[in-house]
Amino acid sequence: MLGERAKKASAADGDARLDRHSDGQVLSLVLSGDWRHEGVHAVHAEMKTAEDNLSEQKIAFDLTAVTHLDTAGAWLIRRLIGKAETRNIDVALTGSDGHKALVRSVPLVARGETVRADRGPLFERVFAPTGKAMIELASDLVAAAFILGSAVRGAQMKLGRKAGVSPASVISQLDHMGVRAVPIIMLMSFLIGAIIAQQGAFQLRYFGAEVFVVDLVGILQLREIGVLLTAIMIAGRSGSAITAEIGSMKMREEVDALKVMGLNPIGVLVFPRLLALVLALPLLTVVANFSALFGAAVVALVYSGITFDVFLGRLREAIDLSTILSGMIKAPFMALIIGIVAAVEGMKVGGSAESLGRRVTSSVVKSIFVVILVDGLFAMFYAAIDF
Repeated sequence: MLGERAKKASAADGDARLDRHSDGQVLSLVLSGDWRHEGVHAVHAEMKTAEDNLSEQKIAFDLTAVTHLDTAGAWLIRRLIGKAETRNIDVALTGSDGHKALVRSVPLVARGETVRADRGPLFERVFAPTGKAMIELASDLVAAAFILGSAVRGAQMKLGRKAGVSPASVISQLDHMGVRAVPIIMLMSFLIGAIIAQQGAFQLRYFGAEVFVVDLVGILQLREIGVLLTAIMIAGRSGSAITAEIGSMKMREEVDALKVMGLNPIGVLVFPRLLALVLALPLLTVVANFSALFGAAVVALVYSGITFDVFLGRLREAIDLSTILSGMIKAPFMALIIGIVAAVEGMKVGGSAESLGRRVTSSVVKSIFVVILVDGLFAMFYAAIDF
């Protein structure tokens, strides 16, 4: 009990104090004590009274006896200074440089007034975001070209020297991006093939042509859906992982450490991941195609009574080598796109966790968008050459 009373007494003795003296021309305000959040309540009413009764030509603040000052106390002082300035009253501050700097750094906002940034002219507000987006796109294209050129040139593990790629690194990335992705790719493709077959069977039943559901699933899966959905899944799974890994290394300055050690970050970090993606995505596409066709065969057997023998026989008649190749040719290009976009976004990560999350999201969105765009360009190209 005695200790608590002593603490309360000492706290009371340390509260902010304000002494006012006026000769009609100069208002002298002598501040003392603790002008922090816990103590300024004692002088709040006096400061408000001084604001409402300003009639002198000059105000002199003496902060010499102030023991502590935070933004709460500085704001009370700054508010009184602002009121005096609106009435063209001169203000003088004396005391420690730190206290005076803190008082001057507090922004002054009048009661009921909101701080509004200068919005600029309408033309600038309309076209500035577009210009910034174009500049960012150009910088992304330059960075992507640099990464692609470094990858084509070779691993180049050491700066300025040619060196072979690390097989252990590529195999490790193949395990993460390829082998561990097989279960989810198989499940997703099995369901997609089953859904396409089920919906196709129901629609073709009206025309008595349920057997043509085999043609529908085979051509659609092998030419378009197989590689496209696999690439989208890899962009969300492995592309985000690449961006997060490189971005976290960038945050911890491990990329700068590689440069200091004389190693090429592109050769050490990006090239093995790109090579693993280019190898893994076509193989995963093959797995996805087999899974989707198996799912379609199961649904065709259950819903339409099409046996596996009939399904395989019809499938051999519906597809040829060009159907298979038209889908597989896209896979390496999509793998390169996913890896390059993920690496570019990873290298752009700043020093905050917010930046990392923003870049990972941007990596997935951009990868999926460009993959779909490239798939459409391939479709138009195949149509033009009748492939």
